[in-house]
Amino acid sequence: MTQIYQHSLALIFALKEINENPQILPNVTLGFHIYNSYFDTRWTYQASLELFSTLDRFTPNYKCDSQNNLGAVIGGPISEVCLYMADTLCIYKIPQIIYGSPVVIDKKTQAAFYLQTFPNLNLQYETILHILLYFKWTWIGVISRHDDNGERFEQNIIPMFAQKGICFDFIVRLLKVSFSSTINDMVGDVIEKTEIIMKSTVIALVIHGEIETMLILRIFSKASAYEHISTKRNGKVWIMTAEMEFTSIPLQRDWDIDFLHGAISFAVHSSEVLGFQKFLLMRNPTSEKEDGFIRVFWEQAFGCLFPRAMVDLQNEEICSGEEKLETLPASVFEMSMTGHSYSVYTAAFAIAHALQAMHSSRYKVIWLWMQWCLFLPRIVFNNTVGEKVSFNENGELEAGFDIINWITFPNHFNQVRSIHILYHIYYFQSYSQFSMLIYKLAKEKTFSSFIYGQVQPLSVCNDKCPLGYHKAKKEGEPFCCYDCILCPQGKFSNQMDMDECLQCPQDHYPNMERDSCMPKDIIFLSYGEPLGISLAVLALSLSFTTALVLWVFIKHRDTPIVRANNQNLTYTLLTSLFLAFLCALLFIGRPEKVTCLLRQTAVGIIFSVAVSCVLAKTIIVVLAFRVTKPGSRMRKWVGKQQATSIVLSCSLTQAALCCVWLATSSPFPDFDMHSVTKKIVLQCNEGSVTMFYCVLGFMGLLAIVSFTVAFLARKLPDSFNEAKFITFSMLVFCSVWLSFVPTYLSTRGKYMVAVEIFSILASSAGLLSCIFSPKCYIILVTPQLNSREQLRRRKD
Repeated sequence: MTQIYQHSLALIFALKEINENPQILPNVTLGFHIYNSYFDTRWTYQASLELFSTLDRFTPNYKCDSQNNLGAVIGGPISEVCLYMADTLCIYKIPQIIYGSPVVIDKKTQAAFYLQTFPNLNLQYETILHILLYFKWTWIGVISRHDDNGERFEQNIIPMFAQKGICFDFIVRLLKVSFSSTINDMVGDVIEKTEIIMKSTVIALVIHGEIETMLILRIFSKASAYEHISTKRNGKVWIMTAEMEFTSIPLQRDWDIDFLHGAISFAVHSSEVLGFQKFLLMRNPTSEKEDGFIRVFWEQAFGCLFPRAMVDLQNEEICSGEEKLETLPASVFEMSMTGHSYSVYTAAFAIAHALQAMHSSRYKVIWLWMQWCLFLPRIVFNNTVGEKVSFNENGELEAGFDIINWITFPNHFNQVRSIHILYHIYYFQSYSQFSMLIYKLAKEKTFSSFIYGQVQPLSVCNDKCPLGYHKAKKEGEPFCCYDCILCPQGKFSNQMDMDECLQCPQDHYPNMERDSCMPKDIIFLSYGEPLGISLAVLALSLSFTTALVLWVFIKHRDTPIVRANNQNLTYTLLTSLFLAFLCALLFIGRPEKVTCLLRQTAVGIIFSVAVSCVLAKTIIVVLAFRVTKPGSRMRKWVGKQQATSIVLSCSLTQAALCCVWLATSSPFPDFDMHSVTKKIVLQCNEGSVTMFYCVLGFMGLLAIVSFTVAFLARKLPDSFNEAKFITFSMLVFCSVWLSFVPTYLSTRGKYMVAVEIFSILASSAGLLSCIFSPKCYIILVTPQLNSREQLRRRKD
């Protein structure tokens, strides 16, 4: 990987500056050895043991080089190299500074000898979370390594992200890259994972890897072409952690990296180091004799070969050694110092300043390793670019991250990365501060607008629920995958993607779209609407008819048919029916306190008088028949007093119930907010429902008793027997009020009032027509039948 060569050059450049600076370690020259671990465990252990051997001889624990004193080791860039290196170095109490990927160490045995030029990982994870939330990328995929670091990453981010509303379509683990692995296994795994990743609906993918992970990502792009899966720009947004860096192998140098357009990656904060590019331009394979890597790098970077003995290079391009590094595309080698190289550069200066501090102490004559290990973690200095360098108690560099946007161009040979856009994220203490900076950069078209254009890509499991809908979880799907359900009756949602619909205030109702609430209209049964007018006209007509019947009976009061059935009861019954018809008018119009008090009580008392009159008439008919029998002792029960007592007792009982009702919980005007969806019903609240049904029940009891007595007396042989008519009238009365109860309970709004008015009018009209229409017919149409002789002849 040609990019890693820069790490070595960063170390060489740092030591060159240190040795040339008289302020740092005067009269001391720092040297170095660079070992290639080949990402292999055996090579890493061997290289670690070679540090404790005589130069060019692998004899561990035997050293005879007086000028080869080991001060510290800088290891990286992958975590496994650092981990295996630590096993050996901690035994010898050698301080180590790692760059690239941090590792999990044994704090009891290794912490004193371990530093990392990498900030706290939680800072990186929190920043990734802020980016996802800011751009509303709540439906993501995760790609990580199949190792301990990958598992630790998943254990850290999945709970933290899930708590903030981020959910995962997939979590893919990449095969561990090993140069001993077969290419078939790697390609087969990559094709399988490519299909999962590229065919997913997610836009944002969080990638946790190390420096070699980019090799696999580039294979993804190549595998997608074979599987006919598009990876063109703007297809996916790759969010890469700082442990990664752009790398490639010679085979991939001409591969398209267009899939990285718009990617967001993290890097340990770095600054441009003066003189580094000039140092790179001076590198030449013919002049650098001690650089064992430069010729290999040169051949891979420029695609040429140096002449070798016994090797036929007739068809190969020959390296001249005069090629220029600045002509290489950024996908092969970068001229600016990368984040990993900057970490190596910082590590070298940290070691130098720690040695300087130790030599300046009172122990400067004696080389004490424990003293050296104590100096290194506590070292604080300003580097050559003026930035403060220090380490915390966990051995982590106290610094922040840079966020990098990747921009690719159609000519992939000229692909470059964009400049660093965000600096020192470490100092963002809140999400609001971070959002304000992102918004500012987006507004200036230096971040999202510059990369993604005017339309920001969304990464969600499904489209947002529109106004008027709420989210409903899908069974077996992550929590951010949901169906959109219309808000239920009485609720609304005035924002998109609401978890629950809101309840409208009681005096409002949701509109048809259910995205807002509208005020309800106040309604009641008024005289200005057709129903109210019809019922009022009907009530007045029936009351006028009743008055007319009463006038007819008064005018013909001396006729036998009027006198035959107790005139006073007849007049009382007609008067109560007249009042019952007029009483219906109390239910029409705006409910007031007085009308609410009078409505039900007036109906209860008036109908009790009317029904008790009917009962008294029926009882008198029965008693009259019994009196006509020889030897009957019931003569004393027949008379006006008995009829009056029946009417008074029943009426007073009902009046007493009404008085208790008014005294305890009287009816009052009230607003019914819930019966009608879009209306507020102004009605009379009955107060005590129990008392309402007691009054209604007593009236029903009187009606049933009257009907029963009349039914039993309907066949008595008497020309003056009106029990038949009373039976029909009470049958109508009972039928009306029995059907009233379920109809009243199932009706809402002003129609409840209309049902009660209709019941009053129908039951009263039933009594009036069934009892008095036959008599009116005789009085008005056939007056010749209204005589004592005709009545006796009919009896015979």
